[in-house]
Amino acid sequence: MGLDQQKTEFSAGPLKTALSRYYFTRQKELILELLVPRAGERVLCIGDDLGDYLQIFRDKWCQLTGLVSSVEMLQTLRKKVGDGIDLYPGNAEDLPFSDDEFDVVFIIKALETAGYPQKIISEATRVCSGRVFIGFLNKYSFAGNRWKIKRNFGFSVAEKIRFFSIREIKKMATGIVDFQNVKWGSVIYFPAVIYDISAEIEKLVPHMKNPLGAFMGISFPVKYIYRAAQNPLVGSYQLKADTGPAPDTIRGMSRKKNK
Repeated sequence: MGLDQQKTEFSAGPLKTALSRYYFTRQKELILELLVPRAGERVLCIGDDLGDYLQIFRDKWCQLTGLVSSVEMLQTLRKKVGDGIDLYPGNAEDLPFSDDEFDVVFIIKALETAGYPQKIISEATRVCSGRVFIGFLNKYSFAGNRWKIKRNFGFSVAEKIRFFSIREIKKMATGIVDFQNVKWGSVIYFPAVIYDISAEIEKLVPHMKNPLGAFMGISFPVKYIYRAAQNPLVGSYQLKADTGPAPDTIRGMSRKKNK
């Protein structure tokens, strides 16, 4: 997971219009405030079309790993990001990484198309020893109809995707982490058709714990202590003590033992 900081800029995706650049800038602001990445942290980014999001963490001198859904996606992404980032094709519902391998796990454009989004969250917490961030499209957005939101956030209009609420995301993570210290917010409140006049207004709207933006982000701390494979899992500070082993804990340990 080395970092070639000589290549700090790359073409990362369809940010060709002023509107798409504005959308990404607002997402970036929210991500940085909720996640606060630090230099040297091991960051796993999960999702397709990761280029611009990887650059957020590259600018912070993080050690980067990316997971995309196919070899074709990987090849396309590799051309955009160059060297210095470990990239893998794989299934986000069954991550090919060890327990606690990353300081930060960042999930973007993944839950919307997943067969079992709860499984992705479970796997993210398994391989993370620090913080998990989930970015998703909000089903209760005021920003316009759903096909326009899909298009503006880089999804194919014909592609079937899910929209979520913050309540649904929390429910999927219930029993995995304690949400006492969760942080969340949203951005992009107005329809794209009035972007010219709404961009400045949006900056005046509080984004933390705002349930109305088209793009929502949630960040929560995760830290596990494994005493032994046969013993119960104990939370060091955020895991609920009465939940028992986190999903796939024993499977992950067995996998490492058999290597």
